[in-house]
Amino acid sequence: MKDAAIDLLKRLTEAHGAPSTEAQVRHIFATEIGGECATDQVGSVICTITGTSDGPRVMFESHMDEVGFAVQRITRDGFVKFTPLGGWWGHTLLAQRVCILTRSGNRILGLITSKPTHFLNETERKTVQTPENMYIDIGATSGQDVAERFGVEVGDTIVPESSFTRMHDPDLLMAKAFDNRAGTALVIQALQQLCGKPHPNTLIGVGAVQEEVGTRGAETATRVVQPDVAIVLEGAPADDAPGVSADEMQGALGKGPQIRLMDPTAIMNRPLALWVIALARELGIPHQVAVRTSGGTDAKPIHLSGAGVPTVVIGVPARYIHTHNSIIDIRDYLHALQLLIAIGERLDAETVAGFTRYL
Repeated sequence: MKDAAIDLLKRLTEAHGAPSTEAQVRHIFATEIGGECATDQVGSVICTITGTSDGPRVMFESHMDEVGFAVQRITRDGFVKFTPLGGWWGHTLLAQRVCILTRSGNRILGLITSKPTHFLNETERKTVQTPENMYIDIGATSGQDVAERFGVEVGDTIVPESSFTRMHDPDLLMAKAFDNRAGTALVIQALQQLCGKPHPNTLIGVGAVQEEVGTRGAETATRVVQPDVAIVLEGAPADDAPGVSADEMQGALGKGPQIRLMDPTAIMNRPLALWVIALARELGIPHQVAVRTSGGTDAKPIHLSGAGVPTVVIGVPARYIHTHNSIIDIRDYLHALQLLIAIGERLDAETVAGFTRYL
């Protein structure tokens, strides 16, 4: 399972999946799960695996998109101006390679740059550059050249150019887009493992679009699925980096998946979250409990859908998300997968009903 996980993560992270152009990821998702798969009308993919009962309807959800950019305009001298799709910090962008996906499917490599360093005054040197002051150099000679020879047009999407790499410690993996291809891979592998095996529910795997620009795909997909309970799988921020004290850490590599109780956008269903924590303890699965003070996930629209959906977030800790290169520990991923499979095997009607028995 470890080798299969690494192969799947490589293919997923190297796919182009900026918000609104998740087709490559969607193809992998549907092909790997197989069976009964469909999409909603914004492009989220929904795959259903029926167990020994039609209910409860258990949704394993992940978003397929990654932070990226869109071509905003093309200058007369052939440089590409861009606008962010998702949250970026200017410090991480300059001198980084990117890939533009054209309408015809070609991949055009480029380099993010700005006003040359030797022309910056002292104040400018100390200021974090913003994307508005940057452009992408693709090697074109003019705006006409960009259109005719490169085929790049306004609205084309852009993602980091970064290859999947096993580090010197082979359990540490470096790639772009672990937020959220780690979660996407978890949904795929969990449904693969549970397909054809008895489970007391109907499992619905969802690969949602456009999370990074406002959790849009999860909103429409949840209306289609109408789940009784939802498990959101994420590539969650790891805190074990310079500048963060040990007292502040709620997610560190090698210490297991994060089970999130709340963040500014969603407070998880407490009985569900505590049930998941108890299950992890029962199975001896290392895990970390998190209350995040920033950020958010697809749990926001899911838990407020209809009359409300009991929801919890399980995340694989990832250092340096929303950059060209993030790092995860494959052992955290495999422990998250073990926990997710156990959840699918045990969420029966009585258990799920108990999550919303308030009176």
